[in-house]
Amino acid sequence: MNDDEFDLMDELYFVQSYGYLKEALGWDEALLLATLHSLYSQGYIKCLDDPDTERFEAVDVLNEGRDLFFLATKKGLMAHNTL
Repeated sequence: MNDDEFDLMDELYFVQSYGYLKEALGWDEALLLATLHSLYSQGYIKCLDDPDTERFEAVDVLNEGRDLFFLATKKGLMAHNTL
């Protein structure tokens, strides 16, 4: 897990919107989407359509990420907490 992924995981102990993450981290859109994509690809985060509805089918984070919510998975929390 690189530094950007680690910093983003800090924000995902609770469900967060893309807009919140962009504002909280102050990152440009390309970096945020790429980091979300990387974490999702590793199984460290899950995507939600709204705060209560998890998306179970594959998600194209780079194209759909602006409209989604995100939450760390157990696997992601374990990886985050062992660094």
